[in-house]
Amino acid sequence: MKKSFIKWISVLFFILFLGAGFALWGASAQHTKSIYEDLKNFSDVLSLIQENYVDEILSQDLIKGAIRGMMGTLDPHSQYMEKEEYNDLKVQTKGEFGGLGIVVTIKDNLLTVISPIEDTPAFKAGIMAGDRIVKIEDEYTKDMTLYEAIGKMRGESGTKINISIYREGHADLIQFTLIRAKIPMVSVKYHMVKDNVGYIKISEFKSKTGEELEKALKDLEKQGMQSLVLDLRHNPGGLLNVAVEVANKFISRGRLIVYTKGRIEGQNMQFFADKEPSHPNFPLVILVNMGSASASEIVAGAVQDWNRGALVGTKTFGKGSVQSIIPLGESGASGLRLTTAKYYTPSGRCIHGEGIMPDINIEMSTDQQLKIYKQESEEENIKVNEKQRQYLKDTIDSTSVELRQKPEEQKNNEIEKVSDIQLDIAVDILKAQYLFTKSKFESLL
Repeated sequence: MKKSFIKWISVLFFILFLGAGFALWGASAQHTKSIYEDLKNFSDVLSLIQENYVDEILSQDLIKGAIRGMMGTLDPHSQYMEKEEYNDLKVQTKGEFGGLGIVVTIKDNLLTVISPIEDTPAFKAGIMAGDRIVKIEDEYTKDMTLYEAIGKMRGESGTKINISIYREGHADLIQFTLIRAKIPMVSVKYHMVKDNVGYIKISEFKSKTGEELEKALKDLEKQGMQSLVLDLRHNPGGLLNVAVEVANKFISRGRLIVYTKGRIEGQNMQFFADKEPSHPNFPLVILVNMGSASASEIVAGAVQDWNRGALVGTKTFGKGSVQSIIPLGESGASGLRLTTAKYYTPSGRCIHGEGIMPDINIEMSTDQQLKIYKQESEEENIKVNEKQRQYLKDTIDSTSVELRQKPEEQKNNEIEKVSDIQLDIAVDILKAQYLFTKSKFESLL
């Protein structure tokens, strides 16, 4: 019975692999012979393990192990997902979950932080783009798949987790103890900087980012914005269609924003600006760094290729591949995440593994970035406290509750200002461009 089952499995694999061989590579006799020999080896190994291994192993476990091994020869973003992992993927797409707030990938065979998400436990603790996560609790990440590591870092909000990080320039591992939390949904923050320069930060490309960005732009224009800094630093990406929507707010209708190219024709797609830009007139500078990835690189690459604005900062991460989610089996309980194409900018630059070089390269030290992180977090906490205090004033009898700030609270609200040199240079560029344009216009009168 066991031998007949093994033969049946071997025949099934032969049919599947042979079909794939004909579909993808053609039916050359030599190639078919090579596939047949490899499948015979697979069948022999399966039989030998079943009959001779010291412990009895289920055929299903061996076959799943073979599939995982096969996926392991591909890039880290391709993955075979069993039922539990496939369901976890569906949870990810809801946009809110208990976790640390970091986007990770496998780079140089090491679990690497693409970017912390703003206002999350990882962001507030000072975890940075480029950090290598060596251990999760007491378990080394070296032999973990990307999605196993992600699964271990996720958990119920309020629970504690320890991770050990290697950071370039540090001799020892850096230990972090973090408390998991719900990852925030709001992806756009904005304010006026100075001299009619608006500032918008997009932390991630979510389903409502386009709407949030439009609201921010209109509000800033009412406040007198005449030029814009769009901050995509530490933005790990998100939805492709949202990246196209964001780029379309600045790039003219009919212009190519990004295209994908794979091995089969169905993966070759082009994405154009499909409407006239809603905000085409003001000067634009985009801030990028190593934490800018995927959808961020699409927007930055399109703006740069069409000379719509300048890029300031450091080289982006270089994560520009397309993953297709393919259900497996009749029930669709398991699935395959497979890299099927790569992103290219309008001029034909491959984003994946290359990244986008800024027009003006401005390095920032680790200490500078950490101070800016801390400053942003403290400013946000002060805003929250002020909102809470205002709420109390509006809803509670002020005669029964003391609402004035205590001296120590006022002292805590005094933040040591840290210069963000990349933002400062972006503002200077926009001011110079505005003054030049204004002077040129006045000379014509």
